[in-house]
Amino acid sequence: MRKSLIAVAIAGLFSVPTVVLAQAAVAPSSPHTFTGNVGFATDYLYRGISQTSGKPALQGGFDYAHSSGLYAGTWASNVSWIQDGLNVPGATQTTSAGLEIDVYGGYKGTVTGDLGFDVGVLTYNYPGKNKTPGGILKQDTQEIYGALSWKWLTVKYSHSLGALFGWAKTPSATANQKTSGSGYLELNAAYDLGSGWGISGHVGHQKVKGYGDASYTDYKVGVTKDLGFGVVGLAASTTNAKDDCGAAAAGAAAQNPYCWGGGVAGAVNYSAGKSTAVLTFNKTF
Repeated sequence: MRKSLIAVAIAGLFSVPTVVLAQAAVAPSSPHTFTGNVGFATDYLYRGISQTSGKPALQGGFDYAHSSGLYAGTWASNVSWIQDGLNVPGATQTTSAGLEIDVYGGYKGTVTGDLGFDVGVLTYNYPGKNKTPGGILKQDTQEIYGALSWKWLTVKYSHSLGALFGWAKTPSATANQKTSGSGYLELNAAYDLGSGWGISGHVGHQKVKGYGDASYTDYKVGVTKDLGFGVVGLAASTTNAKDDCGAAAAGAAAQNPYCWGGGVAGAVNYSAGKSTAVLTFNKTF
């Protein structure tokens, strides 16, 4: 009898951890999700326009998501387009902004079935001395956006609340007329081929309100491969942006706003919207 009682007691002791583990297994998961990402690109393309004049970029950020659909995050990359575009021979001012820091937040959810939505606000920030010549407009930009997604297709519209990346409503760099209300409409497709492979396609149109020469359309197709320790991608991009750096005639900078350097002799003079291929590597943790 005593042996039986002792055996039962011992069995009871050893069964306690099992109960605790079972309770832990069924405990509800946290509604909060935190993730980070780091990446490398042979060229930082934004809406088809090079932000690094064809040079590599190191990028990364952090994201927070709540089970309700609310999210927020930040992302950063080195850039050179502000210096390349404004630090030209004869300029009365120089710039020093070599970093882009984005801060964003929004809400996403499901309308019905495979139809989803995403709305939010995004700010692009360029720390440092980065005003346009004449010291009027900064490249810092705020946009609100809305998107609808269906399976592997997404359509998105972004609307600027102030001067879009420092553009004025006229080619004159000293015109204090902000391009508020500029918009970018894009269609994106991303399809999972299986075994870690994916393909993507993109077309977008940037309208710069009041400055038609700065408006353009961009296209991109790409392929990705998940290697387990990260995702490598290769994409081909092209635009019809006015970026001809061949002529340094008077007014060339105004007529070809995406020629970083404006066609000025001795400047960088990089055709930022030209056709190019970009290799990327990204890891999420």
